[in-house]
Amino acid sequence: MGSGILFSYPQLATLAGLQGVLVYALSSALPLLIFAALGPIIRKKCPEGFVLTEWTRQRYGAVTSLYLSALTLLTLFLYMVAELSAIGQVVTALTGLDGLPVVIVECVITTVYTSLGGFQISFLTDNVQGAMIVGLIIIATITIGAKTEIKPELIAESGLLEPNLIGWQLIYILPVAILTNDFFLSNFWLRTFASKTDKDLWIGVSTAMVVILITLTLVGCTGLIAAWSGVWPGDPAQDGSVAFFLLLEQLPNWVVGIVLVMAISLSTASFDSLQSAMVSSASNDLFRNRLNVWWIRAGVVLIIVPVVVLALKAPSILQIYLISDLLSAATIPVLVLGLSDRIYWWRGFEVLVGGLGGILTVFIFGTIYYGDAQQGGNLILLEQGLYSGDWGAFGAFVAAPVGGILWGFGALALRLGFQFARAKMTGQRFDALDRPWPTATAREEEYEEDTVPVGAGRGDVGINSKISGKFF
Repeated sequence: MGSGILFSYPQLATLAGLQGVLVYALSSALPLLIFAALGPIIRKKCPEGFVLTEWTRQRYGAVTSLYLSALTLLTLFLYMVAELSAIGQVVTALTGLDGLPVVIVECVITTVYTSLGGFQISFLTDNVQGAMIVGLIIIATITIGAKTEIKPELIAESGLLEPNLIGWQLIYILPVAILTNDFFLSNFWLRTFASKTDKDLWIGVSTAMVVILITLTLVGCTGLIAAWSGVWPGDPAQDGSVAFFLLLEQLPNWVVGIVLVMAISLSTASFDSLQSAMVSSASNDLFRNRLNVWWIRAGVVLIIVPVVVLALKAPSILQIYLISDLLSAATIPVLVLGLSDRIYWWRGFEVLVGGLGGILTVFIFGTIYYGDAQQGGNLILLEQGLYSGDWGAFGAFVAAPVGGILWGFGALALRLGFQFARAKMTGQRFDALDRPWPTATAREEEYEEDTVPVGAGRGDVGINSKISGKFF
């Protein structure tokens, strides 16, 4: 979690009410369980890996791995922009001061300690920051409950307890968007592969899920309280993204100070993990760990410069997330098909065509729905956000995964047709659909008890070893 939650969750509360808050919180917390479910499977198939792209290289080959790596690095870049933009806006909203100095100081400090301590120091600081955040949230919650006066007549007038179109749409949009996008976050995979055992992984993920669910629900409810206490929308009317800060203006200054500390803790905990993840992904995926890591870290430092520039100009934190979400919704469904040994015939060609085809399908849908090609292109960037009041965003998140899968199977048919024709022309046997035979070592390991911890797991050298690295 980053400081952006102080904008996005209260904003959703003012638009979709209690229904939106609960859907958003559940959709953000529950997808974390996928790492506990798939982590052990991927670790067994790729015991030497520590990020998802390593398994992708083994399963689909270098081309698909580089494609996924590019999307991963782009996602990390967008998240860094969103995080710095959010903390800058938080500082300005709470203190009235320019947020740029705080952004620069945060970048310098996190860069120094992640460079010196690597990802291990990120683990340590996350634990400290996490404990601080929990304590601060408890204090802030009690204070808001004791100091805020809710006006009963505004509850009915607001309509925020009633179901609405946006709330129903989000039941589909948010789980798809957040679940698939989590796959692109290397900082999550680094933690997954660092777990000692499957049991430890389940305990860690389950605990995180509960804490995050509670935290996000409380933060989201501040949007409801702001509306019911009369401080939002205000006069003149303010955007729902600042509902939390309008509420804070009614509270004592020491509460504002506590929230400011909480926001900075959230931001640094998120930003240092993103930095470490970008270093690990770039080093492993682009340079295969052959380039000195200090050169990689220097490159990440240089990337922070445009990150800061874009963060100062970012129009909407939520829109930044949505662009990344749409890319992941198109790519991840066709990628994870390869986790099943029954779909051994799935190749990197299908993943690449499916991922790009999913985005193209969004454009086609938008052009047809709006009757204009430019608006179809704008739908890829979700310029109107989730709250346009029509079915555009909903259709985009249906078109991306469904279109991706359809394009993937179309690519499969094209590849098999080409290979079949080539086999006939050359007089060779068509073997594109033959099931690979496991090696002798793999057949012996099938009878072994799987008692080793996830961090020291054995390799799946059967089916996956036979098809690893194949794009066609």
